[in-house]
Amino acid sequence: MTVPTKPLSEIKAPVAPPPDGEGSVQVHLDPRLRIGGAKVFAVYGKGGIGKSTTSSNLSAAFSMLGKRVLQIGCDPKHDSTFTLTKRLVPTVIDVLESVNFHAEELRVEDFVYEGFNGVMCVEAGGPPAGTGCGGYVVGQTVKLLKEHHLLEDTDVVIFDVLGDVVCGGFAAPLQHADHALIVTANDFDSIFAMNRIVAAITAKAKNYKVRLGGVVANRSAATDEIDRFNTAIGLRTMAHFRDLDVIRRSRLKKSTLFEMEGSPELEGVQAEYLQLAQALWDGAEPMLPTAMKDREIFDFLGFD
Repeated sequence: MTVPTKPLSEIKAPVAPPPDGEGSVQVHLDPRLRIGGAKVFAVYGKGGIGKSTTSSNLSAAFSMLGKRVLQIGCDPKHDSTFTLTKRLVPTVIDVLESVNFHAEELRVEDFVYEGFNGVMCVEAGGPPAGTGCGGYVVGQTVKLLKEHHLLEDTDVVIFDVLGDVVCGGFAAPLQHADHALIVTANDFDSIFAMNRIVAAITAKAKNYKVRLGGVVANRSAATDEIDRFNTAIGLRTMAHFRDLDVIRRSRLKKSTLFEMEGSPELEGVQAEYLQLAQALWDGAEPMLPTAMKDREIFDFLGFD
C-alpha cells in the first residue's frame, strides 16, 4: 500500500511559542513560578528618580490598609527596603552563595526580613558587576519564596525594579506583575526614560498579563510636561508627590513617611500614598499606551 505524501512546500512546521517581544532573547517564565493569589505591582522609572522611596511608602500604605505585603528589591545596590527595615539586609544571592547555592539549606529568616508594620522585605541583589544577569536572581528569589510557601499568605507583592531598560533584571518582574507603575519627574530625561519603559512593558503585555497601571509624578512642583506626554500616548497620572523636605528627611532617618512626626505637609503626602494604594487595590483600569519612537519623543519634548 502506498502512503500518500505531501510536497515539502505544503508541510507546516510545529507552531512555536510567540516571541517575547520583538527581537527579544528573554527566557519565557516557567509556569511553576507564577505568583498566584496576591496582587503584584512592579515599580519602574529612570535611575535615581525615587523608585525605592515610592515602593517602600506604597508598601507601608498597603500595610496601613490592613494588607499583608511583601516588597522585593531587584537592584544589585540592595537598598530598596532600608527605610522599612532600618538596615541593608543580606541579599538572596549573598545567602545562596553562603550555602554554595544549595537552596534547600536556607531558612525563611535567612532571606526574608520583617519591616515597618509587618511588611516582609526581600533584597534579590545581583551578580558582581559585568558578570551576569539580574533576571536570574529575580527568578531564583521568586522560586525560593514559592518553595517556602511565603506567597500563599501575601495580599500584595511589590517589585522595586532597577532602572536599566535593556537588562533581563529589568524585564523579569514584568512576567509576574499585574500592573506596572512608572515613577517620573517633570523633566526631559525622566519622561524620555518613561517612554522607553512604556515600550518595554507594552512588549511584555503581548504574552503576559502585565498592564500599565499609570504614572507617579515625583519630585516635581509642576506636571505640565508629564500631562502633555500622557495625553499624547494614552497614559494617566495616579499620584503626585512634590519635592518636599519631609520626604528627603525620611530617607535620611531611614524611615517611611508613616513613621515621621506629624505636620500638615506630611499628612498630605501620607493621604496621597493611602489613596494610591487603595486605587491599586480596587483595580486600576489597565492602559495600553503607544510609545513614541526615540526621535519622535526627542522632538516632542525638545525646544526650538
